[in-house]
Amino acid sequence: MTTILKDKRIVLGVSGGIAAYKSVELARELTLAGAQVDVVMTRAAREFVGPLTFETLTRRPVRTEVFEQWTEAESGHVSLGERADVMVIAPATAHVIAKLAHGLADDMLSVTALATPAPIIVAPAMDYHMYQHPATQANLQTLADRGVRIVGPDDGPLASGLVGPGRLVTTARLMDAIRATLGANGPLAGVRVVVTAGPTREPLDPLRFLSNRSSGKMGYALVAAAIDAGASVTLITGPTALTPHGEASVIRVETAAEMADAVQAAVQDADVLIMTAAVADYRPSSVAEHKIKKSSDDLTLNLTRTTDILASIDRPGLLKVGFAAETTSLLDYARDKLRSKHLDLIVANDARTSMGSDEGWAYLLQPGQDAEEVGPTSKAELAAVIIDRVASLLRSHPAADAAPAPAPPEGSASA
Repeated sequence: MTTILKDKRIVLGVSGGIAAYKSVELARELTLAGAQVDVVMTRAAREFVGPLTFETLTRRPVRTEVFEQWTEAESGHVSLGERADVMVIAPATAHVIAKLAHGLADDMLSVTALATPAPIIVAPAMDYHMYQHPATQANLQTLADRGVRIVGPDDGPLASGLVGPGRLVTTARLMDAIRATLGANGPLAGVRVVVTAGPTREPLDPLRFLSNRSSGKMGYALVAAAIDAGASVTLITGPTALTPHGEASVIRVETAAEMADAVQAAVQDADVLIMTAAVADYRPSSVAEHKIKKSSDDLTLNLTRTTDILASIDRPGLLKVGFAAETTSLLDYARDKLRSKHLDLIVANDARTSMGSDEGWAYLLQPGQDAEEVGPTSKAELAAVIIDRVASLLRSHPAADAAPAPAPPEGSASA
């Protein structure tokens, strides 16, 4: 699979905080994803991590001094900044943030940040008193106002022994921000997408519930693929063990009724609804106030139909994508759902092999067209194919004329 990071040029700026060691993992993950990573280190950063560590992982020379790499073919920081697709500064200390905000340029990191037209991501990491200081907050606001994407910091234990905001965000969170930045001008730029994922749980009593085997992996993969394509995504998720994409707006629900309410509200200003959640078709007619005790060999449950969420959504201009997870007569049931629920696209797969798996295999059906078979492949690749079909449908769908999505809270332009 070719990811959005394949062959992208990433400048990774590492400044002098204890969190510099975490940037090693980021450099490794970016390189494994196919990116060309050029690491720029401040002198203080080298007190925490040696350049050789980054050079070994990225197979690229580490830049440390302003006057390095000036040749007939290379203009040092000028060439480095000009060729970058994105620049990431992680960790960004209070000192480096202040220099960026005020345009100071006295080392390789700061001159490269001034020289690049690429979007910049800044990930603060410092003691929480330093982070909360009005000067630091003002400097971060200045950068954000210029379009720099500020990611973090996280809240938790700090190297000083104190607890509070100041921890460098996780590598996964940084990877999400980088991918979203690279995909900002993709085929779904300005499009608002709602994705549902995971199972629902219908309570029997305070301890027990009815549910299914859905892991949420397909829905979460679709969130990532949509964000890679530039979309603004709202994820409505049932209970899963997965970590949501850091750039998605997340709404957590448990029951089918909660999901129905959340979807109805979210689609009011959306362009696309992708309904991957395995919503319970039935719920107990009543919920026991206390734990149901063993009283006989048999227990009879009275069940009531839940709302068919996808069929209940009838908003003009909304592109609707459904899923048919079946165990028999797959295409017949899928075509029936495509017609009866007035869908633009349905993804049909075998529930026995798809639920909980990292692999995907499916048929894609559109009104009036033959079924398109995709897979077997990874769910990430299947999600990319589905999002590509969504983008194609939007080009001829009324939703394509909808108002553009509001700008994300974190910018994506250079300093």
